Amino acid sequence: MVKKTKKENCCEDQSTKYPYHGAEIRHINRAIGQLEGVKKMIEERRYCTEILALLSSIRSSIKSVESNIMETYLDSCVTKAFQANNEMDKKQKISELKKIFKKSDS
Repeated sequence: MVKKTKKENCCEDQSTKYPYHGAEIRHINRAIGQLEGVKKMIEERRYCTEILALLSSIRSSIKSVESNIMETYLDSCVTKAFQANNEMDKKQKISELKKIFKKSDS
C-alpha cells in the first residue's frame, strides 16, 4: 500500500470536491473490531476494568481519526477558502468550525 502525502490528500485533485481520508479506514476498522470485542466482553460478563480499558482505547483511536480529519480540513478546505480571499467562503468555514467545536463540547 502506498502512503499518500498530505498534498495528495487535499482538494488539489479537481475530479473530487473533498479531501481523501482513506488512510483513516484502517483506524476505523480497528475501532469497529474493538467495539465488537467490548460487546463480546459484556456478553461474557468480563471484569469492568477490562471493558473500560478497551473502551478507553477505542475513544483514543476515534479521537485520533477525528484529529487527522480536522487537520486535513484545516490544511485544505479552510486554507483554500482563506487564500482565495472570498469573504463569503471565509465566513462559511468559520461557521463550520464553530458548529464542529460546539458539537464536540456536547
